[in-house]
Amino acid sequence: MTLDLPYEALLGVAVGLGLAAAAGFRVFVPLLATAIAAKSGVLSLAPEFAWLATTPALAALGTATILEVGAYAIPWLDQLLDVVASPAAVLAGMLAAASVVVDLPPVLKWSVVLLAGGAASATQGATVFTRFKSTTLTGGGANPVIALLELVGAVVTSVLAIFLPVVTLVAVLLLLVFFSRRVHGVLFRRRAR
Repeated sequence: MTLDLPYEALLGVAVGLGLAAAAGFRVFVPLLATAIAAKSGVLSLAPEFAWLATTPALAALGTATILEVGAYAIPWLDQLLDVVASPAAVLAGMLAAASVVVDLPPVLKWSVVLLAGGAASATQGATVFTRFKSTTLTGGGANPVIALLELVGAVVTSVLAIFLPVVTLVAVLLLLVFFSRRVHGVLFRRRAR
């Protein structure tokens, strides 16, 4: 038995996974990007997520994005935010993916959504690890720079996921492999000592 999926459905999967990965950098940026793209007609949403393109949702997501970005600029607060942001990133990634994955059978759609949660978790894990190393090496002094790079990563990944989803998917996979190897190498060096 073969499953013939329309091109739009596969594109939605790539967009969803890219947005989910962006949620690991900043929770609200990809949701705001999704809402803006849907409101402007660039992106189609699943019918049950049409509320994302409403003005109240845009206002709420815009406010949440501004608060999140500002909070990450404060060195001691960024570490505390990671405790909340880690599970929130998974949920935001799953929500972003579910909103754009259309024309798939329910079992396949929700499998992709779960995979998107994993992508968000992996990206968030890489950011937490990077911030931890920054805090350890610089006493938190470099954390605002790390926060700015994460914000840029979230914006660029979100925009690319919407406009170049396949390229974004490949780039996200390559970055995840890179970071997993870095973390793996650091852990093995510690054990060797």
